Amino acid sequence: MEMELIILVVMVLVALAAGIFLGMILRRKLSESRLANAQATAQQIEADARKDADSIRKEATIQAKDVVLQAKSDWEQEQREMRKELQAHENRLQQKEENLERKVGQIDLRSEELDKKEHQLRSQEGQLTKREQEADQMLHEQRQRLEQISGMSSEQAKQHLIESMTSEARHDAAKSIKQIEDEAREIADKKAKMIMALAIQRYAGDFVAEKTVSVVPLPSDEMKGRIIGREGRNIRAIEAATGIDLIIDDTPEAVVISGFNPVRREVAKISLERLIADGRIHPARIEELVEKASEEVDEAIREAGEQATFDVGVHGIHPEIIKLLGMLKYRTSYGQNVLIHSIEVAFLCGMMAAELGINVKQAKRAGLLHDIGKAVSHELEGSHAVNGGDLARKYGESAKIVHAISAHHEDEKPDSVLAILVQAADALSGARPGARRETLETYVKRLRELEGIGTSFNGVTGCFAIQAGREIRVMVSSGEVSDAQSHVLAKDIARKIEDEMTYPGQIRVNVIRETRATEYAR
Repeated sequence: MEMELIILVVMVLVALAAGIFLGMILRRKLSESRLANAQATAQQIEADARKDADSIRKEATIQAKDVVLQAKSDWEQEQREMRKELQAHENRLQQKEENLERKVGQIDLRSEELDKKEHQLRSQEGQLTKREQEADQMLHEQRQRLEQISGMSSEQAKQHLIESMTSEARHDAAKSIKQIEDEAREIADKKAKMIMALAIQRYAGDFVAEKTVSVVPLPSDEMKGRIIGREGRNIRAIEAATGIDLIIDDTPEAVVISGFNPVRREVAKISLERLIADGRIHPARIEELVEKASEEVDEAIREAGEQATFDVGVHGIHPEIIKLLGMLKYRTSYGQNVLIHSIEVAFLCGMMAAELGINVKQAKRAGLLHDIGKAVSHELEGSHAVNGGDLARKYGESAKIVHAISAHHEDEKPDSVLAILVQAADALSGARPGARRETLETYVKRLRELEGIGTSFNGVTGCFAIQAGREIRVMVSSGEVSDAQSHVLAKDIARKIEDEMTYPGQIRVNVIRETRATEYAR
């Protein structure tokens, strides 16, 4: 049993050893096979790499040849272009050289011609000198003969000739002056129209229209009774404090404020609006609110005047004149706000002054201040132009500004370009469509009435309304009306206008009588 076990163990060991040996042999063969496969793979990879390298080398060679060929082609193209440019440059230089040679040839020819002409001129100069000497000799002999014949010396004859020529020259000069004046008038008229048209085109101001009466709306008709108060004490207090009239009629839920002074009317409007909003309406409260409204309106007047001077660009104006300018904010003329009208006139004056080459700031200053007399027109008698000139003089304005203000409605005869500019700008601002609300029919009717009154007197040959109806010029026959009678006629016409017409401001009556002598040279 033990032997069998031992034999079994020996056989197992032998089998185990044989298995190990066979495993080692198989492992070796497997390794050799893998090594052979690896070597074959490596050889294949090497062969492929060599093929790729050859392919890349061939492609690189081909590309390099292409680059070389392209570079060679570009260089040849540049060479051809450079040759062309050089050829063109050479052609231009050759052409310039030919032109220079041609000009040099021409200069040589001209030089030869000039030399010939110089020689001829020298010869002619000698001949002229000789002839001049001969002429002097002949003139001397002629002078002696004339002195013998006329019995006058040469100095006496010269003086006589000078006097004769002077008289003739004066006559010719007078004719030339007349012709020049006529041409100047025609040119000046065209130039003036062009300048005014240009000023109108360049300026387009806003327009603000205000009514001559103010209307205050009421929350209800019951408020009318509170405004009137017991036995009318409230309305009397308002009218006494403001200096205006309250019209309380059947108009529903509205009160009309009426007064000639626009500043007082504005104070009354503000005060009444605040009384209605507050609800406490009694004399003490009325006086308090009217006082506050007056202070606010005074401040608004000052600010409006300062803003106007700032907008126009004028400085150094007296504070009282600035206040008067601000008051024009509440003044209207035929529905046109006077302050805005003054600003328009200032800008128009400045533009026309710039075109004429005169002082622009001075023109703007005169245009802005030309209507300051309207701020006190209800307080002073006479024309607002004259009153405005007096105010400007009082507060230190220059004589030119004062004259321009006083003469803008020809209350004074304008004797400066500045005064005429203010006249023109004032007419332009007031005459543009929409500036003033007076209907055309009313305007034409008033002018016809004025002209009809003027022509209704004996000896009148014509009557013309000018300056928007602020002046009429009456032409009379010199044979029927004498100089003394013309003054009486002017007064009679003015008196008839006062009796038969209603108009704002004043109307100037000019009676013109003249005698003309006219002849024609044919």
